Amino acid sequence: MKGFAIHLATTLAVVGLALAGYHRLVVLPAQRVGVVDLAEVYRAKEQEFARLLARGATDEERQQAQELARRFAERLPAALDELPRDCGCLVVLKSAVAGHAGNVVDLTAQLRRKLGA
Repeated sequence: MKGFAIHLATTLAVVGLALAGYHRLVVLPAQRVGVVDLAEVYRAKEQEFARLLARGATDEERQQAQELARRFAERLPAALDELPRDCGCLVVLKSAVAGHAGNVVDLTAQLRRKLGA
């Protein structure tokens, strides 16, 4: 009987630890949601681009503005792909989230840093 109790206690401890680990490593990260205000990031870049074009009287300054826009367009998809890996969460547009829950993380500032904005 004593052997059975030890075996049962060991089994319960292993199962409990496995469930706790599963909950911490799988369930909790899956419930975390990251949001990005992509429209805000676009507006900021558009304003920067428009300022460069407005003051850029020379062809070289216009070329610099176009190069800025091209680099932004190239880096944006890569930066968006990196966000879920960085936070370990699902990332959606901020406009797609109704309400605010405790498990929502705003990643807009992190996206700006990745894009050098």
